[in-house]
Amino acid sequence: MWTQRFAGNILRSRIFANNVAASLVGRTQTSSLLSTATVARPTLSSFKGVFSSRQNQIRSVHNLQPRRRKYKKAQKGRVPVRTGGSTKGNYMAFGDYGLRVKLGLRLSAKTISAIHATLKRKLKAIKDLKIWLRVFPDIPVTTKGTEVRMGKGKGAFDYWAVRVPKDKIIFELSGPGLNNELAKDAIRQAGFKLGVPTEFVIKNDATKQPKKNEMPPTNIPFQHAK
Repeated sequence: MWTQRFAGNILRSRIFANNVAASLVGRTQTSSLLSTATVARPTLSSFKGVFSSRQNQIRSVHNLQPRRRKYKKAQKGRVPVRTGGSTKGNYMAFGDYGLRVKLGLRLSAKTISAIHATLKRKLKAIKDLKIWLRVFPDIPVTTKGTEVRMGKGKGAFDYWAVRVPKDKIIFELSGPGLNNELAKDAIRQAGFKLGVPTEFVIKNDATKQPKKNEMPPTNIPFQHAK
């Protein structure tokens, strides 16, 4: 009886030793194969397709919001008043006709989408119509419910908006077959959604974007108070 148990233990130990040796041999073989195999590393050419596809993306007018923002909320702020004589955005840069606001305001993304839809609907007969948006809503606006006591933190996010100063062009139009009458009527209809006085602008020598050396001075001369 004792001899049978002793022989069985010896047999089990030999089987275990053979299994361990086989596993060690398999590991050494796989490690040698990995060391001899060449690992394909990503090159710059493999990323060109990804970069080109991202650069060719077109933002939808019905989903106007920034891709990312450092802070999810912002202070209310005020519409900028250009006391220094800046004329940035006051000239025609892309199209032949433009929509200019005569008073500063804060535009929401919903209003911009509505204006774009109005222009597309009024000018749907114009083929290859191009519409340029000169402003972009990147400021988060928060709201709090009615009859809420003061404090308890800032309100929840509501919509995206943009601060537009006075005399800035927000939309530009261009396309074959687009004349002054059609463009003026479409911009007049779109201007009703703004709530401020607007102006129809035609591209000419006075309204087109001047060259850098022909830009007017941006600093108003200081005048002493009398």
